[in-house]
Order: sequence, then C-alpha cells, then structure tokens
Amino acid sequence: MNAPKAKKIDKLLEIHNDKRNDPFFWMNERENPEVIKYLEEENSYTDFVMKDTEDLQNELFEEMKSRYKKDDQSLPYFFNQYWYIVRYEDGKEYPIFSRKFKSLENEEEILLDVNILAEGEEYFDIGSVSVSVDNQFIAYSSDKTGRRIYTIFFKNLKTGEIFEDKIENTTGKAVWANDNQHIFYIRKDESLRAYQIYRHELGTDTEKDILIFHEEDETFDVNVFKTKSLEYIFISSSSTNEDEHRFIPADNVFADWKIIQERTEDLEYSVEHYQDDFYIITNADDSKNFKIVKTKVSQPEIENWVDFIPHRENVLLEGFEIFNDYFVIEEREKGLLQIKIIESKTGDSHYLPFSDPTYTAYIGTNMEFDTENLRFGYTSLTKPSSTYEYNMKEKTTKLLKEQEVLGGKFFSENYISERIWAKARDGKEVAISLVYHKDTKKSAATPLLLYGYGSYGHTVDASFSSVRLTLLDRGYIYAIAHIRGGEYLGREWYEDGKMLQKKNTFFDFIDVANHLISENYTSPKHLYAMGGSAGGLLMGAVMNDNPELFNGIVAQVPFVDVVTTMLDETIPLTTGEYDEWGNPNEKEYYDYMKSYSPYDNIEAKDYPNTLITTGFHDSQVQYWEPAKWTAKLRYLKTDKNILIFKTDMSSGHGGASGRFESLKEIALEYAFLFKIEGLKN
Repeated sequence: MNAPKAKKIDKLLEIHNDKRNDPFFWMNERENPEVIKYLEEENSYTDFVMKDTEDLQNELFEEMKSRYKKDDQSLPYFFNQYWYIVRYEDGKEYPIFSRKFKSLENEEEILLDVNILAEGEEYFDIGSVSVSVDNQFIAYSSDKTGRRIYTIFFKNLKTGEIFEDKIENTTGKAVWANDNQHIFYIRKDESLRAYQIYRHELGTDTEKDILIFHEEDETFDVNVFKTKSLEYIFISSSSTNEDEHRFIPADNVFADWKIIQERTEDLEYSVEHYQDDFYIITNADDSKNFKIVKTKVSQPEIENWVDFIPHRENVLLEGFEIFNDYFVIEEREKGLLQIKIIESKTGDSHYLPFSDPTYTAYIGTNMEFDTENLRFGYTSLTKPSSTYEYNMKEKTTKLLKEQEVLGGKFFSENYISERIWAKARDGKEVAISLVYHKDTKKSAATPLLLYGYGSYGHTVDASFSSVRLTLLDRGYIYAIAHIRGGEYLGREWYEDGKMLQKKNTFFDFIDVANHLISENYTSPKHLYAMGGSAGGLLMGAVMNDNPELFNGIVAQVPFVDVVTTMLDETIPLTTGEYDEWGNPNEKEYYDYMKSYSPYDNIEAKDYPNTLITTGFHDSQVQYWEPAKWTAKLRYLKTDKNILIFKTDMSSGHGGASGRFESLKEIALEYAFLFKIEGLKN
C-alpha cells in the first residue's frame, strides 16, 4: 500500500509584504468529504504500516491495563457532613460519584453513575459535579464530542429527578450560591473562549438567565469560583500576564460585584479568603517569582496590600493553603517542589522532608480550616502516587493511600532515578530527570525516550507512571527535559522561553539530547523524542533543526502551523495567546514565528521515523494542523523512514474517553517505538 498523497490547491497568504503559498490550506474544511477521505486514507495507511504490530499492541494494552486496580476508588474526603468518593467498578470505563453521610460505615448514595450516562456514546466526558450547600441537588456537565463544550444538567438527590433545566455551550463549571437556588456558569464564544458569566435560577427557563459579566477583551478568559470559606463567589478575568477579580457574598447573589484590583499591565494575582482578610499571591512590585500579601475584605485594593510572605529571588511561590493555626506554602527552589509549614502564632516554620533526587510534591484536598492535619501528595519516577496526612503540630506523617500497581512484578527498588544537568548553548544549565531499570546499562546501544513540553509556564515534574513500566522493563531509559518555557527554575525560566525567546525552548531540548549522547546514555540510532500539543510544536521544530539526532519522533496533537493559526482570530485560543507567542499581525513577531513554525520550515531532507496523532474534534489544536504537516512532509522528505498519521475521529485534544481506551493510543505509540528499535515484544 502506498502512502497517501494529498492533493495540492494553491492558496496565497500575504501579510507584511511577505507571501506564503499553502497548498494544503483546504484541509481546514471540516465538512468537506475530501478532507474526511484523506484522514481515513491516512488512518488506513497507519493500520497497514503497523499491521505487523497488531498482536504486540494488544499485548501492550493488556499489559498496561493489568497494572490497574479494576475496582479502584479515590481517597474519601469529608465536606459539609458527607464523605465524597469517586470509584470505578471492574469492567466499566467510567467513574461513579458517590457519598456517605457522616461516617464511611454508612450506606453509599450514588450521585452520578457516568457509565449509565455514557451508554451508546463513542465519546463521553464529565466536566464537573457540584453539590448544593444544602446537599439536596447536584449540577453536573458532560461533553459528547471532545471539543470541551459542556452541557450542564441538574439532579434532585432526594428523588433522583433530572430537572428540565439544560444549559448548553458552557465550560462545564457550575458554582452554587448559598441559597441553593442559583448557580453561576461560564459561556463560550464562537472561538470557544470563555467570555461570559451567567446566573441561573434552578427550575426556570435558561433563556431567562442573567448575564452577570461579559469580557470584551479577546485576550482574556473568564472563570468563576467560590472561596474555601464558602463565603464569597469570585469572577476572575485573566490573560497570560494580567488578572482582574471581582466578588460578591455567596449569601447574596443580587449584591453589587466589587473589584479587588482593576487590571493593570503585567499585574498577576489570585485570591483566597480567611476570616476578615483576603490572601493574595501576586507578582506586584516586581515580584517576579511571586509573593503573598493580605488585605482586609473591606479594603481589597492594591494600595492596602501588606506583604505576608515576601518575594524571594530564587524561590518560586506556586500556591498556599490556609488553616486556623497554620499557613502552608507550595514553593519551588532549584527546580524541586517543597512544602513549607508556618505556625501562625509563632512564625516558626519547617519543610516536609523528601529524599528522591527528582519528584513531585503538592498540597492535596484540604476542605477544613480548623485542623492540624495537612493532606499532601507525593510521587517520583520510581514511587507510585501517594496521599499522606501530616500532623503539623506533632510533625508525624501517615500514609492514607498509595497507587496500587497490580501484577506482582513492580518493586520500586528495581528502578533508578537521577537528575542531571546539561549545559545549553548560551551557558544556562538545563535539568534532566531520568528513570531506568537497575539492569539497564547506559550505552550507545540503549534506547532512550526524551519527553519535553516547554510552554505556558507549565512544568513537567517527575512523577510515576505504571504505563511507563512497559518501556522501562524492556530496557528503555525515560527522560524529561526541563526546558525553558516551563517554570522549572522560576518565572524567568518561563519568560526566557516565550515570545521572541521561544527558540530557547527548542535549543534546550536539542542541547539536552546532545548531552545524553555525549554522556553515553544513548546514541542517535536509539534516541526517541515525544511531545504533545505545544510539545508537538517542540517536536516539529527539533525535527527541522536537527533531524539526525533522533531515530523516531512521536508528536501528539501537535501545534505545528503556528503562523497561520495565530493569524486566524476565529480559531479557539488564538487571541488569548498573543502574550505567549506574540501577535503575528506585528511584523517582528510574524518574522520570528515564521522562522521556527514547523509547517513553514519543512525542507527536502531526511527526517526521523515519525508518528503523528490528532483528534478530529480537537478544540485546542485543530486537526488540520497535523494533517497539513503530514501531507507536506510526505512531499518533501527524502528518506524512506516511517511517517504515519492517526486521527481519532471521535475524540478531541485529550484523546479517547474512558478509563482504559486511552491505553490503546499509548499501545500504538509504544509499538511504533519498538518497531523502529527492532524490539519484538
């Protein structure tokens, strides 16, 4: 079977006196039968190329699935007289939301069985489940396409009745007012930007819902939430670099909304409430790595903000939790997350001890103020995800729940994790987290999978994956490149990998790859790279710059047609991301984007073996970006390496729905890696 060759239709795109011909522009016609035909041809070709791995894919799927506890459940948490649990039943794909009144020994009450709701659907995703303050009703939301457009429904928990109220085209979030009759929700515009907040009264016609807030600036998104104290409802309006928050008492939905601090250029802040004060994490006063201030609820404006936790040059503040007698901070120093406990009365502080060379730690779900116990999560590349309870007074730790890895073959001590540093071309040090089986020898013949993201300030921390054991047990090393564009080394690390510094992200990844080769962890014949979404952009860029470094690339839902997408304001996320990538309507940003956009920089040369994946209903990276990229690569690449493109016709950006269906996608990716590495099982 020959690889598909998409037809070319010249399309001249011109701006800033620069002309680009895009012969595959026609692929953005979602309803065009020829587009569907091309995607299906590519899927058939992928099946053809990977046919010799069908048994292997099934084996990998069953192997990965077998490590999961089939009847697993979340750690219960207590809130407003009830214990809440999310659980799975053996043989079922979707969660069951339940609760028990006051005691875990009491009878279970099913709030929502998603398996029933998902019957007959190719794709089904629950956005949120929210219980009213009086515990009588729930609001829940669902998406049946994968485009993250949710419909909100209401259920009477006493009678089981589903109300006629149905609110479409939302983000899925619903926030109850304290009167148990009103909820606030968020609508999306045509480009899927969250832009309006509405108030709905239970049992009334949704056409009569009240518009509370309309964000007219297309670079801002809106959100709505209730404080931990349950006393205030907030509307936040945020761009990449600016925030504005307004609030009302949760007891009075008809109150006038009061602004904490009007939006100001480059001022970021977020708010939590305790007693008479608001606690605010912010970058005000050039606090690049953020500080925490407090201010009276009655005087929330910036001129009244008083430093509570001051800014530190080398420590990034990422979050906090308030208790009656303690204040807990989540911070990052030299790339590693730490949890700091501060006693409110004395100011004495201490850190929770963590021993792995690279790991993830985070503040967990803590619904109560009046407690000495802190729930926190911990995981590393060799240790399964665990939730602990830490007594902040006695300084004792109790394990509440650890992720179970079934099969009897996993023992943490059989795996080794490391954190090493590579020197980037400009002298900066880039961290690399690695994990491998203790029997795996580092050598030029060792296969290594290098993962990267590097955008939006999102940091990919070192965490455990039972799925990843399938690689490690077959002799692979797995590595994470903590490149610029994320916040691994603080806010500056992010800012040095965005806008007109974006290429640092790509250069860092390439320099990490070269370092791993020079240190004899692997060699170009056995080095593989993987990234998704903006990490897919990373894959496309490094393929263009240094294709000889990699034997194989896996690009998941890749953002690769940067210039055309960022010039199209009708596409979801575009205008809201000018602060991340720049606005190509300005020539300086256009020229810079064009110089690295993977689609625009494909050349006639050899490329690595490549697997590209997408979802037809993807609302974040439209399917046509990877489709066009694949088509252009087919025309220009000069090698005989594998190039396959798989479209899930029923999913979106997050892949298949259901607990285990997504494992089939991973099985395909791993089978691809094993095929080109020459592994048979």
